[in-house]
Amino acid sequence: MPGIDESLLEAMRLPGARGASLVDWISGLALGAVGEAPGGDWEATAAETAELGRHVAESGSLAAGGGGTAGGTVEPGNEPPVEDLIATTGDAYHLLRFVSTPFDSTVFLHLWLDRNDGNLALARIRLAEMADRLVLG
Repeated sequence: MPGIDESLLEAMRLPGARGASLVDWISGLALGAVGEAPGGDWEATAAETAELGRHVAESGSLAAGGGGTAGGTVEPGNEPPVEDLIATTGDAYHLLRFVSTPFDSTVFLHLWLDRNDGNLALARIRLAEMADRLVLG
């Protein structure tokens, strides 16, 4: 079972991968990062994507079945209400894959893909597999 560094390096082997990080969406901190950072700064990118991830994860209208989470937080042992989030730009894809953990499920994998070289469908599948195998702690 791979840890953070191994998972991020595996993500970088995907076609078109430019950068990958593991972000805590509560604190806005990057728990690990490899490759290029969008905008050149992983900490700024982590803080910005954490805002987006937190908003989506706490959104009751996007949760399965339309129900939100109690108090807008993910309860320990529960799945995040959203599996992943995709943002597209003119030259890139940003894929945020929420990671379910036994303690609080407040992290996501962020993969930055070049739009010309990346395969978004393959990246979604592989990132989901990585998130399932990821060992934190």
